[in-house]
Amino acid sequence: MRLTRPSTGNGATSRPSRTRLAALAAVALASLALGTLPAQAVGPEGLAGAAAPVATAPAAPLDRAALRTALDAFHEAGMYGAHSTVRDGSARWRGATGFADIDTRQPMRADMEHRIGSITKTFTAVAVLQQSARGRIDLDAPIGRYLPELVPGERGRQVTVRMLLNHTSGIGDYVLPAFPGILEDPGKALDANRFRHIEPEELVRLGLAAPAAAPLGKHAYSNTNYILAGLLLEKVTGQDAEAYITRNVIRRAGLKHTYFPASAKLSGPHPKMYESFFGLIEPARDYSEYDMSWAWTVGAMVSTPSDLATFYRLLLSGKLLGAAELREMKTTVPAYDPPAGEEVRMRYGLGLYTLRLPSGGWYWGHDGGVFGAGTWALSTEDGRRQATIAYNLMKYQRYEEDGTPKPDPVTNALVAYMDRALGAPARVGKAPQDLKAVPFAHATVTPRQLGLRAAAR
Repeated sequence: MRLTRPSTGNGATSRPSRTRLAALAAVALASLALGTLPAQAVGPEGLAGAAAPVATAPAAPLDRAALRTALDAFHEAGMYGAHSTVRDGSARWRGATGFADIDTRQPMRADMEHRIGSITKTFTAVAVLQQSARGRIDLDAPIGRYLPELVPGERGRQVTVRMLLNHTSGIGDYVLPAFPGILEDPGKALDANRFRHIEPEELVRLGLAAPAAAPLGKHAYSNTNYILAGLLLEKVTGQDAEAYITRNVIRRAGLKHTYFPASAKLSGPHPKMYESFFGLIEPARDYSEYDMSWAWTVGAMVSTPSDLATFYRLLLSGKLLGAAELREMKTTVPAYDPPAGEEVRMRYGLGLYTLRLPSGGWYWGHDGGVFGAGTWALSTEDGRRQATIAYNLMKYQRYEEDGTPKPDPVTNALVAYMDRALGAPARVGKAPQDLKAVPFAHATVTPRQLGLRAAAR
């Protein structure tokens, strides 16, 4: 691959107008998790929640040569670097491709640490469900019962803990207002806030003041929900939320390279993490060193693909939660409204979603994205097989001036890799030609869907 900065495989890029910049910024910051969908209303069947379809064809045996080829194809399509772990029972494969540093050409390594963004939400939800099992948190109680000063009035009486965890609270997102000036100059705004510390209560204030994400009871992904979940943990346990999650989730799972960073730096070997912001930061800049207080229990954690594979295996096999709590976690609502005649291919539970890949299989997991760092972890229903991948160029996608996405070979290659890693036969593990078949943000959240509304505010 001929490496450029940024290297996206999408050809020449025109610089969007100020209005389009606002649209793209809203898309980028409306959610930390790459897997979130447009803030659209779900149908009535989604309000009570339901178990998601889990029928999945038997996985093909772990094929190391095919995994190596598919992972390299992700780099060749334009991703700077990536590293991954795939597990099938006792069999394991770890691989890396591309560069950890595009200036020095330092190769990516399979054991490197990575910022995991909104995969943090799964850890936070596990901690809340632990407290629910002990009778300290009622999932269907209003959040105002626990945090009346932070969420007062009617909203505090109507929004339940469950609504926070499955994003049906309707509360707005704090991320965009937390970065002043990002619509005018995203690089300048990100640089200016690199070492800023912000308290979670301030993030909640920003989210509650933001426009509602959706009507109460409709799924609309909002990071403010999981800041409130962290503050709820602190209220009922009397402990720092990061310390509680570390002791009761991370250590309980035996994870050796998973942690909340104590400073802006990662403590172990890691790649540089490059943010392109849809070509508006050019060349792409390294934001691997960043004060993550702005993400806290939403998306601040660091981990490795191997640790994440272990975590989801333990979670889905019932080792971290009781059977009742795991059922609650896997009770889902539709994550978006599909076009007429099409099925919903993503459903969101409590810090966990289920997703149907192009091969037809349904998988459980989450994904995450912070500035420069993307991570995706999926697992079979029984926890036997996991695929996790981390990569170091974000918002590489390109759009026309009207918000129409340009061809995206990078995401095609990413989806193809995950499909193959989870055991799809070669004939269906090829890159999908129609990304609308893959219901996550790479494919479905575009300026046309979210940004035009944001730009009109």
